[in-house]
Amino acid sequence: MAGLYAPVRSSNLSQQSSFTSRLLLLLTVLPLTLAAFAFVLQWRGGLDDPATRWPTDTQKFPGMQGNSPLSTHLHLGTSSTSDCVEILGRSSSPSFPYYRGWKFDISYDLKPKICITTSTSAGLEQILPWIYYHKVIGVGTFFLFVEGQAATSNVSAVLQAITGVRVIFRTKELEEKQAKSRIWNETWLSSFFFKPCNYELFVKQSLNMEMAIVMAWDAGMDWIIHLDTDELIHPAGAQEYSLRRLLSDIPRNVDLVIFPNYESSIEREDIKDPFSEVTMFKKNYDHLPKETYFGLYREATHGNPNYFLTYGNGKSAARIQDHLRPNGAHRWHNYMKTPNEIKLDEAAILHYTYSKFSDLTSRRDRCGCKPTKEDVKRCFMLEFDRAAFIIASTATEEEMLRWYREHIVWGDKELNLKLLKKGILTRIYAPMAIIQSLRGSGIFGSTIASARPPSQEKLLSTAKENLQRSNSTVSSSGASGSLSLPSIKRYSISVSEATARKVLGIDDDTPLAVRPLSPPGLDDLHSGT
Repeated sequence: MAGLYAPVRSSNLSQQSSFTSRLLLLLTVLPLTLAAFAFVLQWRGGLDDPATRWPTDTQKFPGMQGNSPLSTHLHLGTSSTSDCVEILGRSSSPSFPYYRGWKFDISYDLKPKICITTSTSAGLEQILPWIYYHKVIGVGTFFLFVEGQAATSNVSAVLQAITGVRVIFRTKELEEKQAKSRIWNETWLSSFFFKPCNYELFVKQSLNMEMAIVMAWDAGMDWIIHLDTDELIHPAGAQEYSLRRLLSDIPRNVDLVIFPNYESSIEREDIKDPFSEVTMFKKNYDHLPKETYFGLYREATHGNPNYFLTYGNGKSAARIQDHLRPNGAHRWHNYMKTPNEIKLDEAAILHYTYSKFSDLTSRRDRCGCKPTKEDVKRCFMLEFDRAAFIIASTATEEEMLRWYREHIVWGDKELNLKLLKKGILTRIYAPMAIIQSLRGSGIFGSTIASARPPSQEKLLSTAKENLQRSNSTVSSSGASGSLSLPSIKRYSISVSEATARKVLGIDDDTPLAVRPLSPPGLDDLHSGT
Protein backbone atom coordinates (compact mmCIF):
# COMPACT_ATOMS: atom_id res chain seq x y z
CA MET A 1 0.00 0.00 0.00
CA ALA A 2 2.83 2.35 0.82
CA GLY A 3 4.24 1.83 -2.63
CA LEU A 4 0.83 2.51 -4.18
CA TYR A 5 0.48 6.00 -2.64
CA ALA A 6 4.08 7.14 -3.15
CA PRO A 7 3.57 8.49 -6.74
CA VAL A 8 0.48 10.41 -5.66
CA ARG A 9 2.35 12.09 -2.78
CA SER A 10 5.20 12.99 -5.10
CA SER A 11 2.79 14.51 -7.62
CA ASN A 12 1.15 16.71 -4.96
CA LEU A 13 4.50 18.04 -3.79
CA SER A 14 5.41 18.90 -7.36
CA GLN A 15 2.15 20.85 -7.86
CA GLN A 16 2.64 22.82 -4.62
CA SER A 17 6.18 23.76 -5.62
CA SER A 18 4.97 24.94 -9.03
CA PHE A 19 2.20 27.09 -7.46
CA THR A 20 4.63 28.66 -5.01
CA SER A 21 7.01 29.55 -7.84
CA ARG A 22 4.25 31.20 -9.85
CA LEU A 23 3.07 33.19 -6.78
CA LEU A 24 6.57 34.48 -6.07
CA LEU A 25 6.94 35.45 -9.73
CA LEU A 26 3.64 37.35 -9.64
CA LEU A 27 4.54 39.21 -6.42
CA THR A 28 7.85 40.24 -7.96
CA VAL A 29 6.66 41.27 -11.41
CA LEU A 30 3.46 43.09 -10.38
CA PRO A 31 5.12 45.88 -8.25
CA LEU A 32 7.77 46.40 -10.91
CA THR A 33 5.08 46.71 -13.59
CA LEU A 34 3.03 49.19 -11.52
CA ALA A 35 6.12 51.27 -10.74
CA ALA A 36 7.05 51.41 -14.42
CA PHE A 37 3.48 52.38 -15.34
CA ALA A 38 3.41 55.14 -12.75
CA PHE A 39 6.74 56.48 -13.98
CA VAL A 40 5.47 56.64 -17.57
CA LEU A 41 2.27 58.42 -16.52
CA GLN A 42 4.15 60.97 -14.42
CA TRP A 43 6.65 61.60 -17.21
CA ARG A 44 3.74 62.24 -19.59
CA GLY A 45 1.98 64.51 -17.04
CA GLY A 46 -0.82 62.10 -16.20
CA LEU A 47 -0.30 61.98 -12.40
CA ASP A 48 -1.51 64.68 -10.01
CA ASP A 49 1.66 65.37 -8.08
CA PRO A 50 0.73 67.26 -4.85
CA ALA A 51 3.76 69.49 -5.28
CA THR A 52 2.41 70.72 -8.61
CA ARG A 53 -0.78 72.01 -7.02
CA TRP A 54 1.09 75.14 -5.84
CA PRO A 55 1.64 77.60 -8.69
CA THR A 56 5.31 77.47 -9.58
CA ASP A 57 5.38 81.11 -10.63
CA THR A 58 4.29 82.49 -7.27
CA GLN A 59 5.16 79.82 -4.67
CA LYS A 60 2.33 80.98 -2.41
CA PHE A 61 1.83 79.54 1.03
CA PRO A 62 -1.50 78.93 2.76
CA GLY A 63 -3.06 82.24 3.76
CA MET A 64 -1.13 84.22 1.14
CA GLN A 65 -3.53 85.10 -1.63
CA GLY A 66 -2.18 86.21 -4.97
CA ASN A 67 -2.82 89.90 -4.33
CA SER A 68 -2.12 89.96 -0.61
CA PRO A 69 0.62 92.28 0.68
CA LEU A 70 2.79 89.36 1.78
CA SER A 71 2.61 87.78 -1.68
CA THR A 72 3.08 91.15 -3.34
CA HIS A 73 6.21 91.81 -1.30
CA LEU A 74 7.85 88.64 -2.59
CA HIS A 75 7.54 89.86 -6.16
CA LEU A 76 8.54 93.50 -5.77
CA GLY A 77 12.10 92.66 -6.71
CA THR A 78 11.18 90.90 -9.97
CA SER A 79 8.24 92.95 -11.24
CA SER A 80 8.41 96.11 -13.26
CA THR A 81 7.50 99.47 -11.73
CA SER A 82 4.17 99.54 -13.52
CA ASP A 83 3.40 96.03 -12.27
CA CYS A 84 4.15 97.13 -8.68
CA VAL A 85 1.80 100.09 -8.96
CA GLU A 86 -0.89 97.87 -10.42
CA ILE A 87 -0.49 95.23 -7.71
CA LEU A 88 -0.39 97.72 -4.83
CA GLY A 89 -3.44 99.43 -6.24
CA ARG A 90 -5.63 96.36 -5.89
CA SER A 91 -7.67 95.51 -2.84
CA SER A 92 -5.84 92.88 -0.83
CA SER A 93 -7.23 89.54 0.21
CA PRO A 94 -6.97 88.74 3.93
CA SER A 95 -3.67 87.24 5.00
CA PHE A 96 -4.45 87.38 8.72
CA PRO A 97 -7.65 86.28 10.44
CA TYR A 98 -8.90 89.66 11.70
CA TYR A 99 -8.31 92.07 8.83
CA ARG A 100 -9.70 92.47 5.35
CA GLY A 101 -6.84 93.98 3.43
CA TRP A 102 -4.53 96.45 5.14
CA LYS A 103 -6.95 99.33 5.71
CA PHE A 104 -7.43 98.66 9.45
CA ASP A 105 -10.63 100.69 9.63
CA ILE A 106 -12.98 97.84 10.50
CA SER A 107 -14.95 97.72 13.74
CA TYR A 108 -13.26 95.79 16.50
CA ASP A 109 -16.15 93.53 17.50
CA LEU A 110 -14.10 90.37 17.97
CA LYS A 111 -13.26 88.96 21.37
CA PRO A 112 -11.25 89.30 23.42
CA LYS A 113 -10.67 93.04 23.09
CA ILE A 114 -7.02 93.88 23.71
CA CYS A 115 -5.42 97.26 24.35
CA ILE A 116 -1.78 98.28 24.64
CA THR A 117 -0.60 101.30 26.60
CA THR A 118 2.79 102.97 26.31
CA SER A 119 4.69 106.10 27.29
CA THR A 120 6.77 107.30 24.36
CA SER A 121 8.77 110.16 22.93
CA ALA A 122 9.70 108.33 19.70
CA GLY A 123 9.07 109.43 16.13
CA LEU A 124 6.78 108.04 13.46
CA GLU A 125 9.50 105.82 11.97
CA GLN A 126 9.31 103.72 15.14
CA ILE A 127 5.72 104.17 16.32
CA LEU A 128 3.87 103.47 13.05
CA PRO A 129 5.39 100.00 12.41
CA TRP A 130 4.89 99.21 16.11
CA ILE A 131 1.18 100.09 16.00
CA TYR A 132 0.34 98.38 12.73
CA TYR A 133 2.26 95.21 13.58
CA HIS A 134 0.17 94.82 16.71
CA LYS A 135 -2.98 95.59 14.75
CA VAL A 136 -2.11 92.68 12.47
CA ILE A 137 -1.88 90.25 15.40
CA GLY A 138 -5.18 91.39 16.91
CA VAL A 139 -4.72 94.52 19.07
CA GLY A 140 -7.55 97.00 18.47
CA THR A 141 -6.88 99.88 20.91
CA PHE A 142 -3.78 101.88 21.87
CA PHE A 143 -3.37 104.44 24.65
CA LEU A 144 -0.30 106.52 23.81
CA PHE A 145 1.05 108.86 26.50
CA VAL A 146 3.22 111.13 24.41
CA GLU A 147 5.90 113.74 24.97
CA GLY A 148 8.99 114.90 23.14
CA GLN A 149 8.95 114.17 19.42
CA ALA A 150 5.80 112.05 19.72
CA ALA A 151 3.91 115.05 21.12
CA THR A 152 4.75 117.43 18.27
CA SER A 153 1.79 118.55 16.18
CA ASN A 154 2.87 116.78 12.98
CA VAL A 155 3.53 113.43 14.68
CA SER A 156 0.52 113.50 17.00
CA ALA A 157 -1.80 114.40 14.11
CA VAL A 158 -0.79 111.22 12.30
CA LEU A 159 -1.22 109.11 15.42
CA GLN A 160 -4.67 110.57 16.14
CA ALA A 161 -5.79 109.77 12.60
CA ILE A 162 -5.29 106.02 13.16
CA THR A 163 -8.39 104.05 14.08
CA GLY A 164 -8.23 102.81 17.66
CA VAL A 165 -5.40 105.09 18.77
CA ARG A 166 -5.94 107.56 21.61
CA VAL A 167 -3.20 110.12 22.26
CA ILE A 168 -2.76 111.59 25.76
CA PHE A 169 -0.56 114.68 25.95
CA ARG A 170 1.53 115.53 28.97
CA THR A 171 -0.06 118.87 29.84
CA LYS A 172 0.20 120.84 33.06
CA GLU A 173 -3.41 120.00 33.83
CA LEU A 174 -2.68 116.30 33.37
CA GLU A 175 0.27 116.47 35.75
CA GLU A 176 -1.84 118.25 38.37
CA LYS A 177 -4.48 115.57 38.14
CA GLN A 178 -1.93 112.77 38.24
CA ALA A 179 -0.46 114.29 41.37
CA LYS A 180 -3.68 113.31 43.15
CA SER A 181 -3.28 109.63 42.37
CA ARG A 182 -3.56 107.28 45.34
CA ILE A 183 -0.18 105.83 44.31
CA TRP A 184 1.58 108.68 46.13
CA ASN A 185 0.02 107.58 49.42
CA GLU A 186 1.07 103.95 49.03
CA THR A 187 4.38 102.23 49.66
CA TRP A 188 4.80 99.79 46.76
CA LEU A 189 6.33 102.42 44.42
CA SER A 190 7.81 104.79 47.01
CA SER A 191 11.40 103.51 46.65
CA PHE A 192 11.44 104.93 43.12
CA PHE A 193 10.43 108.48 44.11
CA PHE A 194 12.95 111.37 44.09
CA LYS A 195 15.31 109.67 41.63
CA PRO A 196 16.20 110.83 38.10
CA CYS A 197 16.28 109.21 34.65
CA ASN A 198 15.14 105.57 34.60
CA TYR A 199 13.58 105.80 38.05
CA GLU A 200 11.58 108.86 37.07
CA LEU A 201 10.47 107.14 33.86
CA PHE A 202 9.46 104.06 35.84
CA VAL A 203 7.20 106.15 38.10
CA LYS A 204 5.74 107.97 35.11
CA GLN A 205 5.00 104.70 33.33
CA SER A 206 3.26 103.31 36.41
CA LEU A 207 1.09 106.41 36.76
CA ASN A 208 0.19 106.28 33.08
CA MET A 209 -0.69 102.60 33.41
CA GLU A 210 -3.08 103.47 36.22
CA MET A 211 -4.82 105.99 34.02
CA ALA A 212 -4.90 103.52 31.11
CA ILE A 213 -6.82 101.03 33.28
CA VAL A 214 -9.65 103.53 33.65
CA MET A 215 -9.63 104.25 29.92
CA ALA A 216 -9.63 100.52 29.18
CA TRP A 217 -12.68 100.10 31.44
CA ASP A 218 -14.50 102.84 29.54
CA ALA A 219 -13.59 101.29 26.19
CA GLY A 220 -14.84 97.82 27.18
CA MET A 221 -11.46 96.13 26.92
CA ASP A 222 -10.81 92.58 28.13
CA TRP A 223 -7.00 92.68 28.38
CA ILE A 224 -4.42 95.43 28.88
CA ILE A 225 -0.68 95.24 28.16
CA HIS A 226 2.04 97.77 28.87
CA LEU A 227 4.67 97.74 26.15
CA ASP A 228 7.50 100.04 25.08
CA THR A 229 7.76 101.08 21.44
CA ASP A 230 10.98 99.08 21.03
CA GLU A 231 9.13 95.85 21.91
CA LEU A 232 6.94 93.55 19.80
CA ILE A 233 4.72 90.74 21.02
CA HIS A 234 5.55 87.35 19.48
CA PRO A 235 2.37 85.22 19.91
CA ALA A 236 4.03 81.85 19.34
CA GLY A 237 2.05 78.83 20.48
CA ALA A 238 -1.29 79.98 19.09
CA GLN A 239 -3.00 78.21 16.19
CA GLU A 240 -2.65 81.42 14.18
CA TYR A 241 -0.06 84.15 14.52
CA SER A 242 -2.59 85.99 16.65
CA LEU A 243 -2.44 87.53 20.10
CA ARG A 244 -6.24 87.44 20.16
CA ARG A 245 -6.26 83.69 19.63
CA LEU A 246 -3.54 83.26 22.25
CA LEU A 247 -5.42 85.18 24.95
CA SER A 248 -8.78 83.65 24.04
CA ASP A 249 -7.36 80.27 25.07
CA ILE A 250 -6.38 81.51 28.55
CA PRO A 251 -8.61 80.01 31.30
CA ARG A 252 -11.10 82.41 32.87
CA ASN A 253 -9.57 82.05 36.33
CA VAL A 254 -6.22 83.49 35.14
CA ASP A 255 -5.72 87.18 35.92
CA LEU A 256 -2.20 87.78 34.66
CA VAL A 257 -0.26 86.35 31.72
CA ILE A 258 3.53 86.76 31.73
CA PHE A 259 5.44 86.95 28.45
CA PRO A 260 9.16 86.16 28.94
CA ASN A 261 11.28 88.48 26.83
CA TYR A 262 13.80 87.67 24.12
CA GLU A 263 16.55 90.20 23.41
CA SER A 264 17.66 91.26 19.95
CA SER A 265 21.13 90.08 18.95
CA ILE A 266 22.21 92.25 16.05
CA GLU A 267 24.78 91.01 13.54
CA ARG A 268 25.78 94.41 12.06
CA GLU A 269 26.48 97.83 13.49
CA ASP A 270 24.64 99.69 10.71
CA ILE A 271 21.05 98.63 11.52
CA LYS A 272 18.64 101.41 10.59
CA ASP A 273 15.23 99.73 10.93
CA PRO A 274 15.46 97.04 13.65
CA PHE A 275 11.93 95.68 13.16
CA SER A 276 12.69 94.99 9.49
CA GLU A 277 16.32 93.94 9.74
CA VAL A 278 16.82 91.96 12.95
CA THR A 279 15.93 88.25 13.00
CA MET A 280 18.26 86.81 15.66
CA PHE A 281 17.23 86.87 19.33
CA LYS A 282 18.61 85.53 22.57
CA LYS A 283 16.09 83.36 24.40
CA ASN A 284 14.90 83.98 27.92
CA TYR A 285 16.04 81.81 30.81
CA ASP A 286 12.42 80.66 31.26
CA HIS A 287 12.44 79.10 27.79
CA LEU A 288 15.73 77.22 28.13
CA PRO A 289 16.86 74.07 29.96
CA LYS A 290 18.76 75.05 33.09
CA GLU A 291 21.86 73.08 32.07
CA THR A 292 21.96 74.75 28.65
CA TYR A 293 21.55 78.25 30.09
CA PHE A 294 24.24 77.97 32.74
CA GLY A 295 26.48 75.68 30.67
CA LEU A 296 26.87 78.34 27.96
CA TYR A 297 26.41 81.38 30.19
CA ARG A 298 29.86 82.90 29.70
CA GLU A 299 29.72 82.60 25.91
CA ALA A 300 26.18 83.96 25.85
CA THR A 301 27.02 87.06 27.91
CA HIS A 302 29.22 88.27 25.04
CA GLY A 303 31.66 89.93 27.45
CA ASN A 304 28.92 91.92 29.22
CA PRO A 305 27.96 91.99 32.92
CA ASN A 306 24.83 89.84 32.48
CA TYR A 307 23.19 87.35 30.13
CA PHE A 308 20.92 90.11 28.75
CA LEU A 309 22.02 93.67 28.11
CA THR A 310 18.97 95.02 29.95
CA TYR A 311 15.97 93.49 31.73
CA GLY A 312 15.10 89.80 31.69
CA ASN A 313 11.79 89.51 33.56
CA GLY A 314 9.47 90.07 30.60
CA LYS A 315 6.18 91.96 30.41
CA SER A 316 2.61 90.96 31.22
CA ALA A 317 -1.01 91.16 30.12
CA ALA A 318 -3.72 91.74 32.72
CA ARG A 319 -7.38 90.87 32.53
CA ILE A 320 -9.49 94.01 33.06
CA GLN A 321 -11.32 93.53 36.34
CA ASP A 322 -12.21 95.22 39.61
CA HIS A 323 -9.39 96.65 41.74
CA LEU A 324 -6.71 96.23 39.05
CA ARG A 325 -3.60 98.38 39.46
CA PRO A 326 -0.11 98.54 37.95
CA ASN A 327 2.84 97.02 39.77
CA GLY A 328 5.62 98.80 37.94
CA ALA A 329 6.14 98.82 34.18
CA HIS A 330 6.54 95.02 33.95
CA ARG A 331 3.62 93.70 35.98
CA TRP A 332 0.08 94.33 37.21
CA HIS A 333 -1.49 93.67 40.60
CA ASN A 334 -4.83 93.85 42.38
CA TYR A 335 -5.77 95.83 45.48
CA MET A 336 -8.04 93.09 46.80
CA LYS A 337 -6.31 89.81 45.95
CA THR A 338 -3.13 88.16 44.77
CA PRO A 339 -3.59 87.71 41.00
CA ASN A 340 -3.58 84.20 39.58
CA GLU A 341 -0.80 84.33 37.00
CA ILE A 342 0.68 81.99 34.41
CA LYS A 343 3.87 82.18 32.37
CA LEU A 344 3.69 81.32 28.67
CA ASP A 345 5.97 78.54 27.38
CA GLU A 346 6.33 79.76 23.78
CA ALA A 347 5.05 83.34 23.34
CA ALA A 348 7.49 86.12 24.12
CA ILE A 349 8.21 89.84 24.04
CA LEU A 350 10.86 90.69 21.44
CA HIS A 351 12.97 93.50 22.91
CA TYR A 352 14.97 95.43 20.31
CA THR A 353 17.39 97.02 22.75
CA TYR A 354 20.47 98.98 21.65
CA SER A 355 19.77 97.66 18.17
CA LYS A 356 20.89 100.92 16.53
CA PHE A 357 24.21 102.62 17.17
CA SER A 358 22.33 105.88 17.73
CA ASP A 359 20.64 104.30 20.77
CA LEU A 360 23.82 104.97 22.73
CA THR A 361 23.64 108.73 22.29
CA SER A 362 19.85 108.97 22.47
CA ARG A 363 19.83 107.40 25.93
CA ARG A 364 22.64 109.71 26.98
CA ASP A 365 20.75 112.78 25.79
CA ARG A 366 17.66 111.88 27.84
CA CYS A 367 19.52 111.86 31.15
CA GLY A 368 21.43 114.62 32.91
CA CYS A 369 23.49 112.47 35.29
CA LYS A 370 27.25 112.75 35.60
CA PRO A 371 29.19 109.99 33.78
CA THR A 372 30.72 108.56 36.96
CA LYS A 373 30.23 105.09 38.42
CA GLU A 374 28.65 106.48 41.56
CA ASP A 375 26.30 108.96 39.92
CA VAL A 376 24.96 106.58 37.27
CA LYS A 377 23.67 104.34 40.06
CA ARG A 378 21.17 107.08 40.87
CA CYS A 379 19.99 107.14 37.28
CA PHE A 380 19.96 103.56 35.97
CA MET A 381 18.79 100.30 37.52
CA LEU A 382 20.76 97.93 35.29
CA GLU A 383 24.51 97.58 35.03
CA PHE A 384 24.78 97.62 31.23
CA ASP A 385 22.77 100.85 30.98
CA ARG A 386 25.24 102.45 33.37
CA ALA A 387 28.27 101.32 31.34
CA ALA A 388 26.68 102.42 28.07
CA PHE A 389 25.85 105.86 29.48
CA ILE A 390 29.45 106.41 30.63
CA ILE A 391 30.86 105.35 27.24
CA ALA A 392 28.41 107.57 25.35
CA SER A 393 29.26 110.52 27.60
CA THR A 394 33.06 110.25 27.64
CA ALA A 395 34.27 108.45 24.49
CA THR A 396 34.88 109.71 20.98
CA GLU A 397 32.69 108.56 18.09
CA GLU A 398 35.34 106.06 16.99
CA GLU A 399 35.75 104.70 20.53
CA MET A 400 31.99 104.40 20.92
CA LEU A 401 31.71 102.44 17.68
CA ARG A 402 34.52 100.08 18.74
CA TRP A 403 32.82 99.50 22.10
CA TYR A 404 29.49 98.96 20.35
CA ARG A 405 31.00 96.28 18.08
CA GLU A 406 32.68 94.50 20.99
CA HIS A 407 29.71 94.46 23.37
CA ILE A 408 26.55 94.52 21.26
CA VAL A 409 27.23 93.31 17.70
CA TRP A 410 27.32 89.51 17.26
CA GLY A 411 29.89 89.33 14.48
CA ASP A 412 31.38 85.89 15.24
CA LYS A 413 29.46 83.60 12.86
CA GLU A 414 30.90 80.40 14.34
CA LEU A 415 29.82 81.38 17.84
CA ASN A 416 26.41 82.43 16.55
CA LEU A 417 25.94 79.08 14.83
CA LYS A 418 26.99 77.20 17.96
CA LEU A 419 24.53 79.12 20.15
CA LEU A 420 21.78 78.73 17.53
CA LYS A 421 22.30 74.97 17.52
CA LYS A 422 22.21 74.86 21.31
CA GLY A 423 19.03 76.95 21.42
CA ILE A 424 20.47 80.00 23.22
CA LEU A 425 19.95 82.06 20.08
CA THR A 426 16.97 81.68 17.78
CA ARG A 427 15.76 83.03 14.45
CA ILE A 428 12.34 84.71 14.33
CA TYR A 429 11.22 86.01 10.93
CA ALA A 430 7.49 86.73 11.35
CA PRO A 431 7.77 90.35 12.62
CA MET A 432 10.23 91.24 9.85
CA ALA A 433 7.97 89.71 7.19
CA ILE A 434 4.86 91.46 8.53
CA ILE A 435 6.45 94.90 8.82
CA GLN A 436 8.19 94.69 5.46
CA SER A 437 4.86 93.70 3.92
CA LEU A 438 3.09 96.56 5.65
CA ARG A 439 5.72 98.93 4.33
CA GLY A 440 5.35 97.49 0.85
CA SER A 441 1.58 97.89 1.00
CA GLY A 442 1.98 101.66 1.44
CA ILE A 443 -0.04 101.83 4.66
CA PHE A 444 2.55 103.97 6.47
CA GLY A 445 2.74 106.52 3.66
CA SER A 446 -1.02 106.70 3.24
CA THR A 447 -1.51 107.17 6.99
CA ILE A 448 0.91 110.09 7.03
CA ALA A 449 -0.57 111.60 3.87
CA SER A 450 -4.13 111.46 5.17
CA ALA A 451 -3.34 113.25 8.43
CA ARG A 452 -3.37 117.02 8.79
CA PRO A 453 -1.64 118.89 11.61
CA PRO A 454 -4.34 119.96 14.07
CA SER A 455 -4.83 123.52 15.17
CA GLN A 456 -3.80 124.64 18.63
CA GLU A 457 -7.47 124.73 19.62
CA LYS A 458 -7.86 121.13 18.50
CA LEU A 459 -4.87 120.03 20.56
CA LEU A 460 -6.23 121.71 23.68
CA SER A 461 -9.67 120.26 23.06
CA THR A 462 -8.24 116.75 22.74
CA ALA A 463 -6.19 117.11 25.91
CA LYS A 464 -9.21 118.27 27.89
CA GLU A 465 -11.32 115.44 26.50
CA ASN A 466 -8.75 112.88 27.63
CA LEU A 467 -8.61 114.42 31.07
CA GLN A 468 -12.39 114.32 31.38
CA ARG A 469 -12.32 110.63 30.46
CA SER A 470 -9.66 110.01 33.08
CA ASN A 471 -11.88 111.64 35.72
CA SER A 472 -14.56 109.00 35.28
CA THR A 473 -13.26 106.96 38.20
CA VAL A 474 -14.19 103.31 38.23
CA SER A 475 -15.06 102.98 41.89
CA SER A 476 -14.50 99.25 41.96
CA SER A 477 -11.07 99.39 40.33
CA GLY A 478 -9.37 101.51 42.94
CA ALA A 479 -7.75 103.61 40.21
CA SER A 480 -8.07 107.36 40.45
CA GLY A 481 -7.67 107.85 36.72
CA SER A 482 -5.40 110.87 37.17
CA LEU A 483 -1.68 110.38 36.83
CA SER A 484 1.73 111.94 36.27
CA LEU A 485 4.71 113.41 38.02
CA PRO A 486 3.59 115.89 40.68
CA SER A 487 5.49 118.92 41.83
CA ILE A 488 8.21 118.61 44.46
CA LYS A 489 5.78 120.01 47.01
CA ARG A 490 3.29 117.27 46.29
CA TYR A 491 6.10 114.70 46.34
CA SER A 492 7.04 115.66 49.89
CA ILE A 493 3.43 115.47 51.08
CA SER A 494 2.89 112.10 49.46
CA VAL A 495 6.08 110.58 50.77
CA SER A 496 5.45 111.74 54.33
CA GLU A 497 2.00 110.13 54.22
CA ALA A 498 3.46 106.94 52.78
CA THR A 499 6.09 106.87 55.53
CA ALA A 500 3.44 107.34 58.18
CA ARG A 501 1.40 104.47 56.74
CA LYS A 502 4.48 102.25 56.80
CA VAL A 503 5.21 103.12 60.43
CA LEU A 504 1.62 102.30 61.33
CA GLY A 505 1.96 98.93 59.64
CA ILE A 506 -0.48 99.69 56.84
CA ASP A 507 0.11 97.94 53.52
CA ASP A 508 3.05 95.97 54.94
CA ASP A 509 1.98 92.98 52.86
CA THR A 510 1.75 94.96 49.63
CA PRO A 511 4.37 93.65 47.19
CA LEU A 512 6.87 96.22 45.98
CA ALA A 513 6.77 97.25 42.33
CA VAL A 514 8.53 94.76 40.07
CA ARG A 515 11.53 96.61 38.68
CA PRO A 516 13.53 95.65 35.58
CA LEU A 517 15.57 92.63 36.63
CA SER A 518 18.58 90.95 35.04
CA PRO A 519 18.27 87.23 34.23
CA PRO A 520 19.81 84.71 36.65
CA GLY A 521 23.62 84.71 36.78
CA LEU A 522 26.27 82.18 37.77
CA ASP A 523 26.03 83.38 41.37
CA ASP A 524 22.40 82.26 41.37
CA LEU A 525 23.51 78.80 40.21
CA HIS A 526 25.99 78.51 43.06
CA SER A 527 23.40 79.71 45.56
CA GLY A 528 20.96 77.03 44.39
CA THR A 529 18.48 79.28 42.56
